[in-house]
Amino acid sequence: MKHLIAALSIFISLPGWAQSTNATLNEDYYHWIDRYEIKSGKIVPEIFTSVKPYKRDAIIRYLDTLQAQSTIFETRSDQFNLEFLRNDSWEWSRAETNTSKKPLFKALYKKKSDLVSVDIPEFDLHVNPVLYLSIGNDTRRDELITNNTRGIEIRGMVDRKVGFYTFVGENQSVLPLYVQEETNRNKAIPHEGFYKTFKESGVDYFQARAYIDFNISNHIYMQFGNDRTFTGNGYRSFILSDYAPPNWYLRANVKVWKLNYRYQLNRMAADARTSGNQRYPEKFMVHHHASFNIGKKLNIGVFESVVFSPKDSVNNNTFDLSYLNPVIFYRAIEQQYGSSDNALLGLDIKWNVLKGVSVYGQLVLDEFLLDEVTAGDGWWANKYAAQVGAKYIDAFSVSNLDLQAEFNVTRPYTFSHYSQYGSYSNYRQPMGHALGANFTEWVGIIRYQPLPKLNLMAKVFYADIGRDDVNENWGTDILKNSNTREQEYGNTIGQGNPNTILFTDFTASYMVKHNFFIDLKQVFRRSESNLSAYNSNTTLTSLALRWNIPQRLYDF
Repeated sequence: MKHLIAALSIFISLPGWAQSTNATLNEDYYHWIDRYEIKSGKIVPEIFTSVKPYKRDAIIRYLDTLQAQSTIFETRSDQFNLEFLRNDSWEWSRAETNTSKKPLFKALYKKKSDLVSVDIPEFDLHVNPVLYLSIGNDTRRDELITNNTRGIEIRGMVDRKVGFYTFVGENQSVLPLYVQEETNRNKAIPHEGFYKTFKESGVDYFQARAYIDFNISNHIYMQFGNDRTFTGNGYRSFILSDYAPPNWYLRANVKVWKLNYRYQLNRMAADARTSGNQRYPEKFMVHHHASFNIGKKLNIGVFESVVFSPKDSVNNNTFDLSYLNPVIFYRAIEQQYGSSDNALLGLDIKWNVLKGVSVYGQLVLDEFLLDEVTAGDGWWANKYAAQVGAKYIDAFSVSNLDLQAEFNVTRPYTFSHYSQYGSYSNYRQPMGHALGANFTEWVGIIRYQPLPKLNLMAKVFYADIGRDDVNENWGTDILKNSNTREQEYGNTIGQGNPNTILFTDFTASYMVKHNFFIDLKQVFRRSESNLSAYNSNTTLTSLALRWNIPQRLYDF
């Protein structure tokens, strides 16, 4: 690690240019941003939509470009969304609509979007409280499901050269029973990780995300911190999703001409189960992704990821400094030194076919031999995952009605490895799709904004997945050693013990004030399997107050 720290110190010492922090990953927030590019029918070069999170200054430049097209923000709801997004990054938009006429105690909420703000040439600061209170009923639990989150979010810039962001939150929750069962299986709360018991049946956990940000040229920026990343244009992602807990990363991003190139080094927890007070074993991932705009409608991205550990139970390796090279082909390096590391590569695509219509997809190759594929014998190591989807904005000429359909499929044993140090996971949770591997999934989403402050959403997920009985490994659980596979050939998608999952989520969100929401949610989940652990019917009804924080979703 000393080599990494030395390299980082060199980058920090370089001169800086005006820079920006990120807009926190948030399904609703990012849909509003992506919606307008699709509505325009053309790729807007200020943002590469497959590379998330977006930077705030880029969001404002993007909105300014789109605003020149008078038909993009023609409805009251679209005008409201535009104002909301500009207010939320007012340090870049200088939106006059964000200035409060009557600040609280003449010092608080001078800006509608911030409890406390400072705006002077050498220092920019935004401080906001975070609150998430919810209560609901789970038909499988005898007690109410609840959530109590209190926290604070701080972001800013120094000399407009170095940006910083931090979020901390304390949580106590009684989870829906199907989420609690997943927590018990993995010894980690989905999306979060470490937890303690709260009273008899609840969980108590702490959240922390933070990073510093600095530009080393007009087209290159770096970030160093602990947060999430998402790669792709779909609701799900196989390449890199935000399902797993935040983790340590060093990121460099180049955006120039029609190209966006991201290099990222992550440190992750290889396991979350140790005896005594031992440190969790750790592993690393290097990831680079190049995204190209071709013409005005097409974007193609290629990526490569390698999961590795300097030392594990199988090999006594060293930290391969070649992985710090942001422009080398890692698969070649891995093979050159006889490495035990797990390499993945693939591509993603987005095509804005027409105004209001976009199609997208992903392909991930874990291991792959063409001869074995053409033989059609179901060799276990022909491991891949694929996605195809489409978005339809203002569907059927109904303003602010947006539709999305998506299909996801992955072969057995994809993302797994013969060592916990090589599986595509962090803190016992997938870095890609929530279901792991060995499944097919259909996704349908309807979003409708009939009033500026009211958003209605219906989501439907249907999955066929093969499960493992005791002492079995049919290729679904990416944490299991792939050497314990059931068979060499004859492997098919969904093999093992069949489990079908039908998940529906109906949500109405009303924005009372800037980033303060009331959410009413109804969830139905039916999981059918011959294994009792995966056989259940759940109905959830909940009401939440949410302030400066995204919805907490457990859609698996």
